[in-house]
Amino acid sequence: MDDGSFPRPVLRTRLYEQVAEQITGWIAENDLRAGDRLPPERELAVRLGVSRATLSQALVALEVIGVVVVRHGDGTVLTERARTGPVIEAIRAHADRLPEIIEARDALESKLAALAATRRTDADLAAIRAALEEMEREIEAGERGVDADGQFHAAVTAAARSDLLAQMMAALEGLIKESRIESLSQPGRPRDSLAGHRRIADAIAAGDPEGAAQAMHDHVMLVSDVALLREQS
Repeated sequence: MDDGSFPRPVLRTRLYEQVAEQITGWIAENDLRAGDRLPPERELAVRLGVSRATLSQALVALEVIGVVVVRHGDGTVLTERARTGPVIEAIRAHADRLPEIIEARDALESKLAALAATRRTDADLAAIRAALEEMEREIEAGERGVDADGQFHAAVTAAARSDLLAQMMAALEGLIKESRIESLSQPGRPRDSLAGHRRIADAIAAGDPEGAAQAMHDHVMLVSDVALLREQS
C-alpha cells in the first residue's frame, strides 16, 4: 500500500500554545482592539483553569509574535496585530528560526564587541554605561529591561564604527527583539543579562578586543537559553 495514502500525523500542541490560542479567540469574540487590556494574570489564569506559570508562558509567546505588549504598571495591552494569523503556527515559526538568530547574533555581535574595544571613544563608553544604568533602573522597578538591553547593544554597535555590520544588525533587529523578549522573560534572566553586559563593557573600556569578543559570546550563549528551544529538544 502507498504510504502517501495515509493522513499526516496529528501535531501535538503544548498547553501554553493552546492557552495562547484560547486567548486570541477570546479577543476576537469580544471584539477587543489595539490598546485594550487583558484581565490581570491571576484572574485570567483562573478563567482559563491553568497555572500562572502556563499563562505567563502563553502571554510571552503572544508578546514575541506581536499580539500583545506587556507594559509595567499598565498590564498586558493588545497591539494592532492582535487578530492576525494562526497563533500556534506563528509561535512555532518563531521557535524554528531562533537557532539561526542565535548564530547570527554570536557571529556579528562578538565581532562588533571586539571592534568596539579598539575603536570606542569616551562618548561611546558614556553611552554604553548609560544603557547599563538604565537597565539596572528598569530591573529595580520590576521591569525586564528589554528597552535598555536594546540600547546597550546599539551602543556597542555604534562604538564598533562599522557601517556594514551596523546595517546587518539593523536588518536583524526585529528578529533579535523577538528573542530578547523571550529571553528576558525567563526567571532571573534580566539580572544575569545585566551582569553579562557589564563584563562586555569592562572589556571594551579596557581596550581588550579578545576579552570583549569572549564576553559577548558568553552573553549571547547565556541569553539564548530559552524555554521554547528547551521544549523542542
